[in-house]
Amino acid sequence: MNAKLAKYMFKRLGMALLTIFLVIVITFFTMHAIPANPFSSSTGRAISEDILKAMEAKYGFDQPVHIQFVRYLGGVLRFDFGPSISVTGSTVYDLIKGGISYSARIGFSGAAIAIILGIFLGVIAALNRGRWIDKTVQVITTALVSMPSFVMATLLLLVFGKYLRWFNTIGSQAGGLVLPTVALSLYPMAYITRLERSSMLDVLGQDYIRTARAKGLPEYKVVFKHALKNALSPVITYAGPMMAYLLTGSMVVESIFLVPGLGQRFIKSMSSFDYMMTMGVTIFLAIIIVLLNFLCDILNKVMDPRIDLG
Repeated sequence: MNAKLAKYMFKRLGMALLTIFLVIVITFFTMHAIPANPFSSSTGRAISEDILKAMEAKYGFDQPVHIQFVRYLGGVLRFDFGPSISVTGSTVYDLIKGGISYSARIGFSGAAIAIILGIFLGVIAALNRGRWIDKTVQVITTALVSMPSFVMATLLLLVFGKYLRWFNTIGSQAGGLVLPTVALSLYPMAYITRLERSSMLDVLGQDYIRTARAKGLPEYKVVFKHALKNALSPVITYAGPMMAYLLTGSMVVESIFLVPGLGQRFIKSMSSFDYMMTMGVTIFLAIIIVLLNFLCDILNKVMDPRIDLG
């Protein structure tokens, strides 16, 4: 590792930590600015003043906001997001840990499908520019990009769940994660296909590709050894935001397929005014997304040394 790359990594890491801190600050003070009381709102009925004071003392809500923030920040550094208000006897971390197993499987499986199929279809379309294969791929990907994930999820549920009965439509059952995974992967797969096609066409027109072909190298070596490596840079750059889309977009899809993941936890916490759970899930997802973007930036530089580190 050269000094310039190390400096870039520390710079990006510092920006990532600053971003996470700002997310914690904004999330904490925004949630505490909401006028609704989490205790009476979560139960749906009014409670006495004495019980309300006792509950606020139990969760530390009777302290000044700045003291609450310092305590909460210290807890977050230990991955302690506090107790859940709506789920008695459970901590936010335990609930997140239970839900992330489902959300991670959907998110990372969807990412793998999107990246593999997207790159494959993008390369095929680029190598067959102007032919029927290229036109077919462009029509399909345009349609998928234009369709929101919740519409695709509903369509898959009706066709493959209700009518054909090929897969379970409840996420906690065997095979129940197949349809939500596919529903989430289709949009990024289509976007990556279009991105890779454009990048591949640009690379195939470069002088060094013409030189490689003039030297008599087999076409598969020209494509996979020289062209594909340099054409992957936009895909790697998109991988970070894609994971953000898959993790946050899964919230609606999880609700459609009744997946007991982070999305369902988050929606329930919002409806029950569980401040601690809402803050915990938001900050946890922000940490994952920021770190993934950091890793993608580093990987992008390693894959393409021509990138200016600045």
